[in-house]
Amino acid sequence: MSLPVVLRSIFSLVILLFFLAGQSIAQDSSVGTVIQKFATAKGFSQVGKIIDELGELGDPKAAPALRALSEGNLKTDPSNNSVVIVSGDNLLDPVTGETISEAAGKSLKKIRIKNSLRRAITAALSGMTLRAQDAEIRRSAAQTIFDTSDAGQLEALEKAITAEEDASILSLMKQARASIVLNTTDDPAAMIEAISVIQERGDREALSLLSAFEASAEGEPKQAAAAAITRINDRLELWEIGQNVWYGLSLGSVLFLAAIGLAITFGVMGVINMAHGEMVMLGAYTTFVVQEIFRQSAPAFFDYSLLLALPLAFLVTALVGLCMERGIIRFLYGRPLETLLATWGVSLVLQQTVRTIFGPTNREVGNPSWMSGAFEIGELSITWNRLWIIVFSLAVFAILMIILNKTSLGLQMRAVTQNRRMASAMGIRTNWVDAMTFALGSGIAGMAGVALSQIDNVSPNLGQSYIIDSFMVVVFGGVGNLWGTLVGAMSLGVANKFLEPYTGAVLAKILVLIFIILFIQRRPRGLFAIRGRAVDA
Repeated sequence: MSLPVVLRSIFSLVILLFFLAGQSIAQDSSVGTVIQKFATAKGFSQVGKIIDELGELGDPKAAPALRALSEGNLKTDPSNNSVVIVSGDNLLDPVTGETISEAAGKSLKKIRIKNSLRRAITAALSGMTLRAQDAEIRRSAAQTIFDTSDAGQLEALEKAITAEEDASILSLMKQARASIVLNTTDDPAAMIEAISVIQERGDREALSLLSAFEASAEGEPKQAAAAAITRINDRLELWEIGQNVWYGLSLGSVLFLAAIGLAITFGVMGVINMAHGEMVMLGAYTTFVVQEIFRQSAPAFFDYSLLLALPLAFLVTALVGLCMERGIIRFLYGRPLETLLATWGVSLVLQQTVRTIFGPTNREVGNPSWMSGAFEIGELSITWNRLWIIVFSLAVFAILMIILNKTSLGLQMRAVTQNRRMASAMGIRTNWVDAMTFALGSGIAGMAGVALSQIDNVSPNLGQSYIIDSFMVVVFGGVGNLWGTLVGAMSLGVANKFLEPYTGAVLAKILVLIFIILFIQRRPRGLFAIRGRAVDA
């Protein structure tokens, strides 16, 4: 690019900035000029015209002066023919709000108004919020009018509707106007039209408004309101089904994270690890320790604490799992009952160790800002922490599938799962595969603990809440099959959430357990059975 072109671009940018600055100054001066007219206004009619003029400007900078006028604190100073706001003993500039003087003079004259002018001030202030530059302010103002059905806002609302360009805010303003019309008009046709507008909103607030109207209405408006209520109820029922599906998928992702490590160890090694829940618990406490270090040493970087907690939790729990396998479990292969009792004993030891170090009470684990809050899609409320956990569980699933299908460790794990003796005869060190598998499964459980710490209490009993559900997921999906674990977890999560409103949480779990027992009678290997010579035998 040539130098003259660059210079012309810079010059144009400077001119644009000066123009914008001039626009801002002109806007301020126009508000100040109109407010200054109060100094020479005579009679209520002239004061009313100035109020209307300020309302027409739609500039929020005029709001302090109008509020002060309504409260009797806007006065004129005959000595210099100016307008000021009296705040205690101070005199404030009516546009900027800056202190002009710290001593109010006795020569100040109050600008007299009456009730009709106060109503005009209220309408002007409403118009300013309805026509504010900030879209969220306009949206909030329209929602407030819809909630209150304030007939005094109708005139300002009509003017705002003609000027509004944002389609969503315009729709909300029309709904607010309909709520006013519904409560003020006697015209059946206008009522039916307002009912139609409110019905399009289709949420619980619209349902409440129409239900209140329908209780006192008569004739055709009453019938129209009843029909609208029926349609809104049908729509809300569909959204409620969607909400239950979301809750079910959220619960399923939690069950999947808790069960996936168990699916690996149970599928490859045939070990019923009763200490698997404690691996989850250790991952949660690792998160607590990491966050405490961030709180004390680097609070500004707290939002990044989970990014460090995830690999640390994996390493800590993988090391504990490796020690368990090498120190206890490898001597008990082929003896499932003794393995179950041994791992149960390890779980008690781990629980008591955590109680000794951290105490028996719950520990605080905070949500980073990017996992806090919620957002809505229609009538569906979605929390960020649950959404991130679903994303995380799917990411873990994808990484494990890559490990099992694209790495030598995964190939050896699948070979040992399908036929341990043949794998050993082919030179695979099955004892090494067992150790790495148990460490991998334990490490994944630790990462699950990081995720669960964001939605559950971190306590020594955290793992016990998920161990039974984890076994149900593994058995239902198919022992050692990751796809079965994913489908089983999501299916059981959704089933639980659809049963709970009718049966309660405890009975819902019992019904799910009965279903799994009956299902296993028909398909002993679960939804997705692993096939191989040794397995089929």
